[in-house]
Amino acid sequence: MSWRGSLTTFTTIDLSNNRFGGVIPAIIGELKSLNGLNLSHNRITGVIPQNFGGLENLEWLDLSSNMLMGEIPKALTNLHFLSSLNLSQNQLVGMIPTVKQFETFQNDSYEGNQGLCGLPLSKSCHNDEKLPTDSATFQHDEEFRFGWKPVAIGYACGGVFGILLGYIVFFRKPEWSISFVEGILNQRVRKKSNKSNANTRRYDQGR
Repeated sequence: MSWRGSLTTFTTIDLSNNRFGGVIPAIIGELKSLNGLNLSHNRITGVIPQNFGGLENLEWLDLSSNMLMGEIPKALTNLHFLSSLNLSQNQLVGMIPTVKQFETFQNDSYEGNQGLCGLPLSKSCHNDEKLPTDSATFQHDEEFRFGWKPVAIGYACGGVFGILLGYIVFFRKPEWSISFVEGILNQRVRKKSNKSNANTRRYDQGR
């Protein structure tokens, strides 16, 4: 299986509570097996990629507490299995989609976005409002690039995972790759230490 093909087996990505910055890479929208995506509590800027609408198996999405801008993509209404959505505490603008499963989400999914309007929020939308939707400003991949090949190679386990193994390569945000690598190395050291201790205990018991 190619490294790119192996990415399609990922079911959950949780990169929350880090200091990751830059825009969301569009390649995440190609991970068709994703059931859950959590990028909350970071410093992510830019817009929500349109191709997120192709994540047909996505059940929950948490992009809260970042600096995302622009409108909520209408393509997200194609996510028929989406039952949990959190876009709160960003800088999103425009009208909240009012079709399909979006009618089931409550205020807490959108709170903290002063530019959003429409149900379930109490703020109504006005057709003459001019909204800053220059998404092209935010879609430059130069600011945020995943090293997906090393991620796929580094990830040797199957199933749901808490954090992608590998590292992230950035041109302008080196702190992402540093914190990522540190977390992975610490995780591997703990696993090796636990395995060594377990082997020692089994050896002592057999004596």
